[in-house]
Order: sequence, then structure tokens, then C-alpha cells
Amino acid sequence: MSTETWTLDASDGGQLAVRTDVTGRASRMGHRLTIAVTSWTATVEWTGDAPTAVTVNAEVSSLDVVHGEGGLTPLIGPEKIVAKANALKSFDADRYPSIRFRSTDITSVDSGFRLVGTAEIHGVSREITVDVTVADLGDRWHIGSETTVRQSDYKITPYSQMFGAMKVVDEVTVTFDAEYRKP
Repeated sequence: MSTETWTLDASDGGQLAVRTDVTGRASRMGHRLTIAVTSWTATVEWTGDAPTAVTVNAEVSSLDVVHGEGGLTPLIGPEKIVAKANALKSFDADRYPSIRFRSTDITSVDSGFRLVGTAEIHGVSREITVDVTVADLGDRWHIGSETTVRQSDYKITPYSQMFGAMKVVDEVTVTFDAEYRKP
């Protein structure tokens, strides 16, 4: 049986991002953010027509606030800089510069694959399940996923201000979207 390794990253047009929401009495003041991870690598090892291992490594310092919905004012340059600084502080990026995922089990499902593995975030390792969709586009494969992660599971305190009247919701959505050209 043949083996093959795919390597995907942001330079291929792939995207790894985190979407947040806000809560609290003053939540209308806050923005629901989309934060891109601009430096990441995903490696997929294949045997035959099935993946046997998946690893993802992301650099926390590469976070970039790309979009914000809601809030009292539009999210522009200075506010994006403040939001990024708050995110890096929440992640304690100097102490925990990387986020890692490594699969331990991969099963085939109707739309692609279910990955069970270990996510290491903020120095905490926990088992997580990620459903990955795979679509054959002829000359390339499209790979995508959307997974909910609870920050407190990784000892991250969600950002808040005004004594908690406006705070980021504990659960964030992590999205992945990439394409791999067939040889």
C-alpha cells in the first residue's frame, strides 16, 4: 500500500481562524471577532486512501483580528490592535507560544473523517473530537472543519471588561478551510 504525506499551511490559501461571541449586560458594546491564525502547518499522513495521522501546529503570536461584528462603533485599526493584544494576553502567548493538535484515532464518516486526538492549548492537553469534511473538486481536495472549544477547559480566562458587564463567551468556534492540489 502506498503512503503519502500532505503538508498544508496558510501560504496555500488555507485558513485557520477563531470566532468569538460576547455576553453580559453591556454585550452590545463588544464585537464578535474573527481572529485568523496566520502561521500554522497541518500535516496529513495517508496510507492507501485513508489518513492515518494528522498534526496541526499554530503559532499564537500570529493571531490577527480580521473582522468584528456588532459593537457600538466599527472595528477599525486601533481597536483591532487592542483586541489582538487582549487575545495574546489571554493566551499568555509569551509563555505558551504554540497550539498543537495530534490525532490518536481517525474514522471515516459520510462527509469525510472524524479525528479524535489531543489538543494542547495554554499548556493544557485535552482530548478533542474534530469532524473534517472532504470534498473532491476534480483537480484538488477541499478540506474543512468547524469545532467548538471551551477556553476554560484549557485554563484560559475569557477576556472581560467593565467588571464582567461585557465579556467574551467561554465557547469559541475554531474553523479550518484549505485545499490540496492533487499530484
